[in-house]
Amino acid sequence: MAGASVELVSSVKCFNGFQKVYKHVSKELNCSMNFSLYEPVKANPEEKFPVLFYLSGLTCTEQNFIQKSGFQRFASEKKLIVVGPDTSPRGCNLPGDSERWDFGVSAGCYLDALMEPWSKNYRMYSYVTKELTQLIKDNFPNTGKFGIFGHSMGGHGAMVIGLRNPDLFLSLSAFAPICNPTQTEWGKDVAFKNYLGEENRAKWNIYDSTEVIKSYDGPERNILVDQGDDDEFLNTILLPQNLKAAADSNPKVKVNLRMHPGFNHSYFFISTFMADHIEHHAKILNA
Repeated sequence: MAGASVELVSSVKCFNGFQKVYKHVSKELNCSMNFSLYEPVKANPEEKFPVLFYLSGLTCTEQNFIQKSGFQRFASEKKLIVVGPDTSPRGCNLPGDSERWDFGVSAGCYLDALMEPWSKNYRMYSYVTKELTQLIKDNFPNTGKFGIFGHSMGGHGAMVIGLRNPDLFLSLSAFAPICNPTQTEWGKDVAFKNYLGEENRAKWNIYDSTEVIKSYDGPERNILVDQGDDDEFLNTILLPQNLKAAADSNPKVKVNLRMHPGFNHSYFFISTFMADHIEHHAKILNA
């Protein structure tokens, strides 16, 4: 393999491909990081695949998605490499990084922190958009076409990253994303306050997908968003209606918000609609 060094941690056959986990030393995060990667079996030595990134939610590692979502069947059928980064730096042992389930370890929020002590390690935005994407390009048989999706905090990350980097991530979708964190108690009083700082409130909006949509002026985007109407976080932290309203005011962004009766915030919900999301990305990335 070329490029930065990656080390294989595990590999297991799953449908017509292999579910793998790798580790590497991250320069952006200043620590060792794991990521999952599903790789279809090549039909010939020269075959290359589009790449789909999945960003997980609060409390997750790279393991939750690969064990609970059932995506591998559909990724195998559509011949997509699917990459799942971890949700935060690991092993940095910063003061207070493990005191809450919704901040610090497993809660990197996919932003670049501005405040000490977080700013040295909590750079998940740059990790995903620069370091990990380049590592995949250098080390795996890819076509250069990337898409991105995610769940909850990861849905927030996918929306922000996809909208701010439309030339890198060509397709975009989300399950139950945190849509407007600057208008939630979690965003204002926990994540953005501590990572970004009250004095930097002018920069909060670049990590809020509802606000990013309002000023978006890139290529037209067609975004699939699935949301359960029995989601325990629907009206306190997710706020999908704000995202839809912003998209309805911007002709360059179409959000297909599908509300599903009876579904909650869990991977039971995600697995139910996973095939639709893989299809959504495959149509664009395999074009």
